[in-house]
Amino acid sequence: MTDKHTLRTSLRQARNTLSEQQQLAASVGLCRQLLLHPHFINSQRLAVYIANDGEINLQPLIHLAWSLNKGVYLPVLHPFRQGELVFMRYEKGQPLANNRFGIPEPVSAYDTRIPAWTLDLVLTPLVGFDASGNRIGMGGGFYDRTFEFIQHNTRPRSPYMLGIAHECQKTEGLITESWDIPMNGIITDSRRYD
Repeated sequence: MTDKHTLRTSLRQARNTLSEQQQLAASVGLCRQLLLHPHFINSQRLAVYIANDGEINLQPLIHLAWSLNKGVYLPVLHPFRQGELVFMRYEKGQPLANNRFGIPEPVSAYDTRIPAWTLDLVLTPLVGFDASGNRIGMGGGFYDRTFEFIQHNTRPRSPYMLGIAHECQKTEGLITESWDIPMNGIITDSRRYD
């Protein structure tokens, strides 16, 4: 059994070795998969991410969401709670600035944050996943802490959680921890795992 650190390293390496052309094809393929997904079609508040470290680029999907008048939100490091995220509205042309991890976040003169439980659909970047929908992230636990209310049923509703990954990030039988927030499904550039 490979430990999680070694597995993360090899899966990150796999996605980082994809060529620019393969990355572009993955972005287009993912958009095609999501266009037909009922939770994307029906969502009004959509959480996305800005691709980093070989993740699938969601820019085409973000532009499509704007054209459909969907609210688009990006994760931002919580200003007070260590290891948690908040979600800030992301508008066309809005400037971005890198956080302490080098990940772009929206810059705004206004506080456009919304509670995570009010999102309809959350597209979550993954490092790895298995066919049962188990996932591993970067190891910081940001999404797990932010969405722990899903496991405890402490909010009036929960967003639909979709993991986003390249097909090459699929692995066999991941071991999950009690704090891991399960995905409702995984979407890759070529397949859906519900």
